[in-house]
Amino acid sequence: MLPNMVRAACFALALVASPAMASDLGEFNVAAEAVASHNRVAIGYLRTGNNDLAALEIDRTREAWGALQRHFAGRRPDVFAGNRVYSRMFTGVSARLVAAALLLNAGRPDAAADSLNAIRGDFYALREAAGIVVLADCVRDANTAMDALMVYNDRAIDWTKPETTFGLAGKASIYGYVLDRCDRVADMPVHQAPEFRRLVDGAKASLALIPKAIETRDGDLLHRVLIELRSFDNLLAFRYG
Repeated sequence: MLPNMVRAACFALALVASPAMASDLGEFNVAAEAVASHNRVAIGYLRTGNNDLAALEIDRTREAWGALQRHFAGRRPDVFAGNRVYSRMFTGVSARLVAAALLLNAGRPDAAADSLNAIRGDFYALREAAGIVVLADCVRDANTAMDALMVYNDRAIDWTKPETTFGLAGKASIYGYVLDRCDRVADMPVHQAPEFRRLVDGAKASLALIPKAIETRDGDLLHRVLIELRSFDNLLAFRYG
């Protein structure tokens, strides 16, 4: 009996003495977005070959990550209680940031970008395990759906195969569904922002042309539409992913 009472007393004292279990998920999300915003800009610069600017953004990502670590490493929001991904994320992200900087300095920007993209995956896995969905995760799902759709980017596509038309229509439908979900997930300021509306509405308008390309068996039209969609998709990832 006595040991149980001692443990209970120690637990109660810990709760009073330290804010060890933060209940404010919003505060964590703000810190995570600070990391993600610099990380995605770094990825964008690597994609366009601006390695010097990418290195600067990697440094800023590390600073934002350091701030999140100091505040939340031992003070996880309640929603992540018992979430094993939480502890692994702190080790993983730190290692990936070091690796990204070293790889970029070694003249391997593609590998550096892979490391930074893996950080997006770390945050995604954490929130997925907790049943949390934010816009950045939805945009990541959209990127994945777009990758599947780009398989049909072939001017010489064989329209005679039923699996071509059914597969293309199905992948386009999935991408449209994910875009709609992202539109719903975005908070009101982002949802109404002209930049967000231009990207999402522009992607939906391009997507609406795919049935015409299928009906007319127009490989050139399909190619132009998919290139437009990939552009919108990349910009969504650069700004919100």
